[in-house]
Amino acid sequence: MLKVALRYDNGTILITGNVHIPFASVDPRTHSLRAEGLDYQNIIEYLKRSEIEYDDNKVLDLIPSPNISIDEANSQHISLRDYQKKALDNWAKAAKRGSVVLPTGAGKTVIGVKAIEMVNSASIVIVPTIDLMDQWTSVLSKYFPYIKIGNLGGGSDDIQAITVTTYDSAYIRASSLGNKFSLIIFDELHHLAAPGYRSIAERFASPFRLGLTATIEREDNLDKDFPRLVGGGIVFRAHAGDLARDKHLASYEIERRQVEMLPEEVQEYKKNFGVYQVSLKKLGLRMNYTGAFTRLIMMSGRNSIAREAILARNKAMYIALNSRSKIEELRKILSENRGLKTIIFTQHNKLVFDISDRFLIPFITHKSSKGERQDTLNGFREGRYNALVTSKVLDEGVDVPDAELGIIVSGTGSSREFIQRLGRLLRPKPDSNKKAKLIEIISLGTREIGTSTKRKKALNKVDEPDNSSS
Repeated sequence: MLKVALRYDNGTILITGNVHIPFASVDPRTHSLRAEGLDYQNIIEYLKRSEIEYDDNKVLDLIPSPNISIDEANSQHISLRDYQKKALDNWAKAAKRGSVVLPTGAGKTVIGVKAIEMVNSASIVIVPTIDLMDQWTSVLSKYFPYIKIGNLGGGSDDIQAITVTTYDSAYIRASSLGNKFSLIIFDELHHLAAPGYRSIAERFASPFRLGLTATIEREDNLDKDFPRLVGGGIVFRAHAGDLARDKHLASYEIERRQVEMLPEEVQEYKKNFGVYQVSLKKLGLRMNYTGAFTRLIMMSGRNSIAREAILARNKAMYIALNSRSKIEELRKILSENRGLKTIIFTQHNKLVFDISDRFLIPFITHKSSKGERQDTLNGFREGRYNALVTSKVLDEGVDVPDAELGIIVSGTGSSREFIQRLGRLLRPKPDSNKKAKLIEIISLGTREIGTSTKRKKALNKVDEPDNSSS
């Protein structure tokens, strides 16, 4: 009988033995077959099907772990909702490989905790930010108090049987850590498609993989690579509308408020947008072509007209997004909704500071220190503050206290950003009949109308029925 030997080597699987492996190619340096770390499980399954004897003792060198089980004795029982149970069941049936897509506030972290318990072996969680690393560490410490949770990133370098790290740190250490964990969890999975980050999945030999996200689709269509990187497709998906109907999330309504810019703003907007239109024409690009702006960016390094077009477009959009008329409309909305816990979202920090100064509302931006951010969020949670204003920093990952009203003063056309912002309002309310409300403030006669329409297409994805949960 043929016999092959497998060995983990710097993020790859080195294969010796005179046999064909479909996932491997010949390394000209060693004349041996070599495959990516992520193909380890596929190789094993192929060898078993082909009845080829193999030795893989030199692939996984797992960090020793105690029995990993939730500390029921100290009342840390997790009562899973029906859709969470279904998600885990589907993942288990898919050989513990694949992605779960759930809206913000629907309990993706709990699914990750239970997945770690199910695998009961060394596990690593990859997250995009230090804030999320801290949150995961806190949750895991709560459910597994007898296990020291390791951290890699933000000045920490402590690898344990359960470790939480950032995408940046995992990217740097992927080759050396890639055979140390049975389970790898990609939180906020959409980040994994980035050219550098995808190498994390490629170098890790972890046989079990779980992707978690609220918004798996990417505008660059690189989400098509997730089944390969995570070892399987979407094993379960539920939308906000589905969960709101079942009272797992708050029901919601969305309102668009349109405002007219000031005359001088209209004049300046038209001037700059006109420059943008003329530049596109000179370059032979159609304005309604969805890839026009991407082409412009690619051309801007060598073409002065393209650079001028980008600057003019950005200036026009800045005027529309930050119109003073929006501030007056915001004043009316806040007056109409006194007493509601409110989060105000903007695109630019300058507008954050302006709103904060005018309305005496605390703010959070990416420049806020960790202590300042935590104090503001705690004040919002405890009722010391009834509102806060933020730029993009709260769009993803940060554990934001319950809010009843969201106001988008400015934003992009990103469906991901829109769904994340809506998700900040959807945690179940004490009064199950009370709806969360999201209000957009849009400048009339500008491209912002199209931006709003584009991001609201996400609502079709949020509310349409989905069959991947069956």
